[in-house]
Amino acid sequence: MNIQTPMPRTLQLHASDNVVVAVDRLEVGQPTAAGVTTIERVPKGHKMAIAGIAEGAPVRKFGQIIGFASQAIAPGTWVHEHNVAMGDFARDYAFCEGRNDAQMLAPAERATFEGYLRANGKVGTRNYLAILTSVNCSASAARFIARDVERSGILADYPNIDGVIALVHGTGCGMEIKGEGYEALARTQWGYAANPNVAGVLLVGLGCEGFQIARLKQHYNIVEGDAFRSMTIQERGGTRRTVEAGVAALKDMMPAANRARRQTLGADHLTLALQCGGSDGYSGITANPALGAAADELVRQGGTAILSETPEIYGAEHLLTRRAASREVGEKLIARIHWWEDYTARNRGEMNNNPSPGNKAGGLTTILEKSLGAAAKGGTTTLNGVFNYAEQVTTKGFVFMDTPGYDPVSATGQVAGGANLICFTTGRGSAFGCKPVPSLKLATNSDMYARMEEDMDINCGDVLDGVSVADKGREIFAALLKVASGQQTKSEALGYGDAEFVPWQIGATM
Repeated sequence: MNIQTPMPRTLQLHASDNVVVAVDRLEVGQPTAAGVTTIERVPKGHKMAIAGIAEGAPVRKFGQIIGFASQAIAPGTWVHEHNVAMGDFARDYAFCEGRNDAQMLAPAERATFEGYLRANGKVGTRNYLAILTSVNCSASAARFIARDVERSGILADYPNIDGVIALVHGTGCGMEIKGEGYEALARTQWGYAANPNVAGVLLVGLGCEGFQIARLKQHYNIVEGDAFRSMTIQERGGTRRTVEAGVAALKDMMPAANRARRQTLGADHLTLALQCGGSDGYSGITANPALGAAADELVRQGGTAILSETPEIYGAEHLLTRRAASREVGEKLIARIHWWEDYTARNRGEMNNNPSPGNKAGGLTTILEKSLGAAAKGGTTTLNGVFNYAEQVTTKGFVFMDTPGYDPVSATGQVAGGANLICFTTGRGSAFGCKPVPSLKLATNSDMYARMEEDMDINCGDVLDGVSVADKGREIFAALLKVASGQQTKSEALGYGDAEFVPWQIGATM
């Protein structure tokens, strides 16, 4: 009896591509569905040439340039960093030519969730009390306050409060007290204080630091009351007294925070942060486009989706400028790209510092390839706005926020900008959470999902088995509504989120 081995699966993502993605591992001498026999072993998620590529010629995936052959590449060859290099090429920004305004649903047709309507009209998906710090010197005191509140057991008397979290950081002094670094930290601190998932904030400082609490309060017209208190260790007379005063302040804030109740609200009140980390060769094929479909649905519902990680859309920015609502919006995005080119150059780096070793092991060769997959998280609708790091997002629909690619720093900026939900795609298996905002984890492949099921919320690997991207997008959107209504994500159940507050430190530490 002859038992035929199934032909290994490959994917050609665009008719103009000269590579395919190996869905299954390809061994030497195997015929493939692409009509090419392998001459080298190709790992799962990696690329194989399906046509001869001359030295210096572009390598194409997604119908776009992902690099240039550093040597002649024969059909059936494994295509990766050993034979592909970065190279510059002209991008056609074609501002606004691909603008795609979403077909908006009428308010009566919109999906709903159970959220917290705040007095200022914003809506939360969680109800935390937060301790923020102006400087690293007050980080331990903030943690001591949170620890003592937890040990006291008083939160049992306030069941509508999700918890008290200490969000500490490593900067706040030894920095310029003006300029973009200081301004980014100020926006981040105020953004977290104003995030609708936070019912009240205690801001703790040392007293003599560069980042002064009084200056922050003056700039944002902050008045102390049930939702905001502040103190410094030096003013209070030391650590013990500060901790006692901090615990007392939080206890005073608890009755007001506990009065919050969930109510039925439209999906237009959701602001979704789009993140990816530990990406692999499947990210741009499964989870990212599926998340893009969910983002498109949220935009149709009147909500907001924030794409970020500027170094990880580098090489795909021309696809976003074509979707810009106006030339001004597109030009603002390109200005941020130029800022990053200068930023990396003056710090003796390069934009192709990305992908990481793990990304490369998963099949990603250049930042151009990674960016094309990462940009898919943003769906297909019009790009309505471009915002600076941690700037309040005031535009509905699909928008972009300038952030680093480093996930905790990027997500911190998005939350400061007003995000009340996060969707995080991963192929290698990122472990991540982001209090006070729930983070839904999407696995790009079934193998990793099976290994890390306790950390992953949704498996998008079944897209490779025939589930449509549209159907997976609907599954993600339905899960978002449940999480927004209070259902715990896997990262919340594991306790992630206290250590992932990482403001972007721009400039020299002095």
